[in-house]
Amino acid sequence: MTVSDPEPRAGGGLQSTIDQTKTDVRAALLGGKTFRSLSEQKLSPREEKFERARQTSGFILAPLVAIVFALLPMGLERQQHLLAAILLGVIVLWITEPVPIPIGGLIGVGAVVVLGVVPAADAVAPFGSSTIFTFIGAFILAQAMLRHGIAQRVALAVLSMPGVGSSVYRVIIAFGLITCGLSAFVSNTATVAMLMPTALGILAVIGELMQERGTVKPDFDPLRLRVGAALLLMLAYGASVGGLLTPVGSPPNLIGRGLIEEATGERISFGQWMVIALPVCAAMFVVLAIVMFLLNKPELRHVEGVAEFVRKEREDLGPISRAEKNTLFAFGITVLLWLLPAFAALFTGTDSALYTFLDSRLDEGIVAVLGASLLFILPIDWKARKPTLTWSEAAKIDWGTIVLFGCGIIFGSLLDDTGLAETIGNGFADTLGFTSVIMITSLSVVLAIMISETTSNTASAAVVVPIVIPLCQAAGIDPFVPALAATFAASFGFMLPVSTPQNAIVYGTGAVPITRMIRTGIVFDIAGAILIVALVPVMIAVVGVGR
Repeated sequence: MTVSDPEPRAGGGLQSTIDQTKTDVRAALLGGKTFRSLSEQKLSPREEKFERARQTSGFILAPLVAIVFALLPMGLERQQHLLAAILLGVIVLWITEPVPIPIGGLIGVGAVVVLGVVPAADAVAPFGSSTIFTFIGAFILAQAMLRHGIAQRVALAVLSMPGVGSSVYRVIIAFGLITCGLSAFVSNTATVAMLMPTALGILAVIGELMQERGTVKPDFDPLRLRVGAALLLMLAYGASVGGLLTPVGSPPNLIGRGLIEEATGERISFGQWMVIALPVCAAMFVVLAIVMFLLNKPELRHVEGVAEFVRKEREDLGPISRAEKNTLFAFGITVLLWLLPAFAALFTGTDSALYTFLDSRLDEGIVAVLGASLLFILPIDWKARKPTLTWSEAAKIDWGTIVLFGCGIIFGSLLDDTGLAETIGNGFADTLGFTSVIMITSLSVVLAIMISETTSNTASAAVVVPIVIPLCQAAGIDPFVPALAATFAASFGFMLPVSTPQNAIVYGTGAVPITRMIRTGIVFDIAGAILIVALVPVMIAVVGVGR
């Protein structure tokens, strides 16, 4: 299917007008426009009124909330008090979007330095973290996949599978299952970055089919489709769910496991972890699918005529090109290097010398940028010295999302360094006075999720688990269940783009409005917390770890 020529047809009349206003679905979805102003979006009058009120309120509420909180007598240390006030103001900016979300984060970072919370060098240091380099490398690889049509080729292959392509619901669930499986061994961030171009390719196909069959108006905005939000949020949330399955699936897992083993003296083997996590992950995926389709019901169930459309499109693509082969080679090398430490852990354990060596040398951020570098080395035309990807093409990656998550890392680091996170945790414990395992487990899960919503999940695990363990020991309770539950919950945080890297990646497509992410995320946060509190103690008892 081809998008209509924007030039008017001779004698076309009404058809000419329709063609001129017809949306270029591929350009809208794959054009890299992440943070759009109201003037760049196609909204109904009701939607525009709501968005305008939401954004206007942010200009007033953000500074007001920050100033009022800073003036309240909270009994906190000055650093902690100011940081909490600034963070509340930034959260308001992120939710209301009076300015683009990355700019809201940068305003907060600037306020942290200007108000003397920490020096500038300390504030911006987390921008050099490995996660930022993972973003850059993965985004460049994704840009090459989009540039050379690999995403569209894979999308059409998925749509051509028997029984999958004809059902929008099955397409979304299939992507969720693939994401879960990969993220159990590969970085959640890397998994979503790898699959996102394919998801966008499929979304472009669905959008064009809807447009062709009159399901939507000719000039509709493909970035505001519910089906797009459902597909991309399934990728992001599915990666977080799958990351729980193994100790190496997510950084909080390794942090939490190490702290628990140190405190209890009992080792959690790779197999024991998977046995505990598997029922939790399975139940969470079922709940995720239900929540996703209830809150983001796709505009259509079935897409008729997919087989003919896919066949024609695959014929138009022709044989695989040299650029595609080079991109797949660079992509394959990157994935292989990402997987090597996980395979070593699977066969030799995380205490082996081989795993330690590979894990220390094959940092995921460094692997990502090295893999992306191959795109500038492998040629399409050697005589013309034309590489697979030029720098001008690579520079079109979504730098806004990279800035956004960098700000999230900064605030996570500040919460830990200033002791604010520990103060919050201790305040909860002192105020509520919980003494039972279930009560402390519930508190641990809620606290971990709350912290991971506004900071990195790694910071959440590093802050909450050390609070939970001494709290349990003081109450005479085995810390195994609450600490492991907190470790699982640290991988949550589904409400905001800065909660996890994968949230930031899918938000960076522009196809997931912040209000839809917040609404879906808070429901899944609550459902996930209930599942963790209910299932983790049962599975620990079944496996027989802990005292």
